[in-house]
Amino acid sequence: MKILLATSGATRRAIACLSVLACLLPGCAVGPDYVRPELTLPDSYLEKGVVASDSASSSGEVKRQALQLGEKIPEQWWELFHSTALNELVKASLAHNPNITAAQAALRQAQQNVAAQQGAYYPSVVAQFNPIRQKVAGTLATPVSNNAYYYSLYTAQLSVSYTPDVFGLNRRQVESLQAQADSQRFTLEASLLTLSSNVVSAAITEAALRGQIKATQEIIASQVHLLDILKRELVLGQAAEADVAAQQAALAAARASLPPLQKQLALQRDLLAALAGRYPSEHLDAQFELEDLQLPDHLPVNLPSTLVESRPDIRAAEEQLHSASAAIGVAIANRLPNVTLGVDGYGSAAYTLGNLFHAGTGFWAVGADIAQPVFDGGILAHRQDAAQAAYDEAAAQYRATVINAFQNVADSLQALDLDTAGLIAARDAEQAALKSLTITRRQLELGDTSIALLLGAEQAYQQARLNLVSAQANRLTDTAALFQALGGGWWNRDQTLAATP
Repeated sequence: MKILLATSGATRRAIACLSVLACLLPGCAVGPDYVRPELTLPDSYLEKGVVASDSASSSGEVKRQALQLGEKIPEQWWELFHSTALNELVKASLAHNPNITAAQAALRQAQQNVAAQQGAYYPSVVAQFNPIRQKVAGTLATPVSNNAYYYSLYTAQLSVSYTPDVFGLNRRQVESLQAQADSQRFTLEASLLTLSSNVVSAAITEAALRGQIKATQEIIASQVHLLDILKRELVLGQAAEADVAAQQAALAAARASLPPLQKQLALQRDLLAALAGRYPSEHLDAQFELEDLQLPDHLPVNLPSTLVESRPDIRAAEEQLHSASAAIGVAIANRLPNVTLGVDGYGSAAYTLGNLFHAGTGFWAVGADIAQPVFDGGILAHRQDAAQAAYDEAAAQYRATVINAFQNVADSLQALDLDTAGLIAARDAEQAALKSLTITRRQLELGDTSIALLLGAEQAYQQARLNLVSAQANRLTDTAALFQALGGGWWNRDQTLAATP
């Protein structure tokens, strides 16, 4: 239905009336107002009877990490490992990794979409100028007053249109887009957290590989020395060829275990370069040894009640739920009347350019469009039902994200507790294997044991050395995993993260 308003007053009065009417029309936004779903959160991360290490007790050289519930997690949590090389590498990765740049661009895009939709709150003004040169057929009557068949027509006009947000359609659209922008902001935070965690974990893995390579090289050197001794004893008739052959086989096995470790180290260096936004061919200064990484003695841990605020993936999932809630309002508003007000044309038309805007050349029209869906085969109703189903889906995904977050924290806490016990066992096993190997070597020198027993003791010690390195790396890796599971302390940043690199 279209209504034309033609009055005898001036055009300015008509436009003024249109503006007043536009201000009176907006009402309340239809659809649900978003409220965060109520969640029954547990008051602890672990099952009753399962308690993670909460004291700084120690066993020999192995110290237990103390958990500090409710303590502030620093934004740059990786600095707790006290490695300058690690700090510089994480900083470089956050600055140059292309995935972060892409996430920042996605955030800017979402913010601009919000700003674009907010433009619908204001009237749209279009200026037009149409020059025409035309010839009328001789068999038709010319439309101009001088009966010329060749003529020019110059038209200049200004059109103004405005759609008042009567039922909150645009407000809900803006709300939905703003929620998506907020979700993208938290997604960026999650990307930063994931990247920093991956860099720390990759550095720890490199350190562990270097430790395993060093241990293997020491074992190879020891076995080479033993082989030389056996060869001399063979010449003197104090050793059998079988003993020499057995030692040669053990040495070959030890040497064969070295290339796979070196291969893993090379691949790990490529990974670190890629995380830092570099090509594998570019030199990476940072190198990591287990001795250079200090295990944090005290671990700040969020209270379970605050985890939903500190995990960026939970916040992102909640904003997706918020967006889905606003989309329900959009679907409802689309089923209600839509009103458009406007000045369809206000301008001047003349046969010559110089006569534009002279007396008698002006024209204007003020109108309104009111559209109400009457029958659409159920399209809009089904879209509203679909929006409700999308909200239910987002709500379930939000709850699943929360549960997954609590699982991550619980897994990390239990892993750290068991890592401590594992390191104690690995250290004890390494010391026992070393003692056994030392005794066996002395017995062999005195002729009180066989080469077979010595080879067994060497293999046991070699495996114990490698297990000890792995146990040390596991504590470091699971500590980094705990910081990631807790959200990484991004909310403690002094300033809001900029969307630009």
